Amino acid sequence: MFKTILLFFLFAPQFTFGQIEEVRRITQTLCSPEFHGRGYVNKGDSIAAEFIVSEFKKIGLKPLKKSHFQSFSLDVNTFPDKMSIEMGKKSLIPGVHFLVDPASASFNGVLKQKRISVATALDEAKLTQELMDLLKEGKFNSVAFDFEGLSADTLKKLAGLTEMIAGVLPVIEVMDRKFTWSVASEQLKFPLIQIQAHSFSFEQELGVSIDAKLIQNYTSRNVFGYLPGKKKCGKTVVYSAHYDHLGRMGTDTYFPGGNDNASGTAMLISMAKYFKENPVDYNILFIAFAGEEAGLVGSKYFVENPLLKLDKIEFLLNLDIMGSGEEGITVVNATLFDNEFKELQKINEEKKLLTQVKARGPAANSDHYWFTQKGVPAFFIYTMGPNKNYHDVYDTYENLSFVEYQDITTLLVEFTKNITKK
Repeated sequence: MFKTILLFFLFAPQFTFGQIEEVRRITQTLCSPEFHGRGYVNKGDSIAAEFIVSEFKKIGLKPLKKSHFQSFSLDVNTFPDKMSIEMGKKSLIPGVHFLVDPASASFNGVLKQKRISVATALDEAKLTQELMDLLKEGKFNSVAFDFEGLSADTLKKLAGLTEMIAGVLPVIEVMDRKFTWSVASEQLKFPLIQIQAHSFSFEQELGVSIDAKLIQNYTSRNVFGYLPGKKKCGKTVVYSAHYDHLGRMGTDTYFPGGNDNASGTAMLISMAKYFKENPVDYNILFIAFAGEEAGLVGSKYFVENPLLKLDKIEFLLNLDIMGSGEEGITVVNATLFDNEFKELQKINEEKKLLTQVKARGPAANSDHYWFTQKGVPAFFIYTMGPNKNYHDVYDTYENLSFVEYQDITTLLVEFTKNITKK
């Protein structure tokens, strides 16, 4: 008896360590340059999809409706080649010193920018006249707005302005805020460039080379792994996580997407392995969605073209940003599904897992959204911690702690078991 107990305590920590090492391996692989930021340059999303299927197959998950894939199409603006800005003798670094707007157009040449004040930008009549004069004179071929030090309220008032002007001529936003990139489904007529104030001079011209390519009807794929329950059952619990990210901004710069959402994809695969080895009565479907960063496109397509009847889904757990947890987790839809949220809190308190399980209301901020809209009960869970890297080049594998990985997986496992006992 004592020997059995001793063996348990000897091997249990090693099993936990092995789980975390597996999650780290998967996350690091998904963040590697060979996956091109899991975007649409060099088919990084397709490379990631094939990798996830190989992991599902190793675990022993079955396809859904005879396939591990569901294809859909989207329009996406990409930056596959040139991406450089020269200011005098200084070469600015993409993602560090400057970003191009995800809807930016191509440009190859010199930008001679006219500085426009915030006061003018906020005055529609003055701004219109200034732009008309600029185009008429021909001395400048672009405009630069000084957005350094602006309040959130002022920035809100200016929202959409630069995108509108980029339909007429190239635009530069000079800023001192954190860079945040995204994905666009259309292309502006001219480039829109953000440059950090400490790297910019209004007196100098810019040598700009941007290669932008709008791809229409690009094919991407959702990925499925199906695990039948121990008993024949008509109900299914769904685990989901989006695997796509922002991709490349030129040949030398890519966005690894470590926390968002290589970490969630790795946890999705880890949960699949756990439930394969420890089956429950219910069926469990694991979905790795594509197109989330492009506007929740993959999950919307699935909900509109379900390969599983939506009314057969008992609950959906969407995992996004799973790489930390020092400050606990946030649960989106907690206010919609109060009983289930209280169950999460109860498990957390009884097992003394996370510092907090924080409630948040409904939000259209990840792939759970379309399911909720169709009446499927769902939580979107994300971790909180000191790592604030998000949609930038610093969201790397190396910046992830996974400090609460074991506690989060314990919480998810117990929650799933309780659901499937009902």
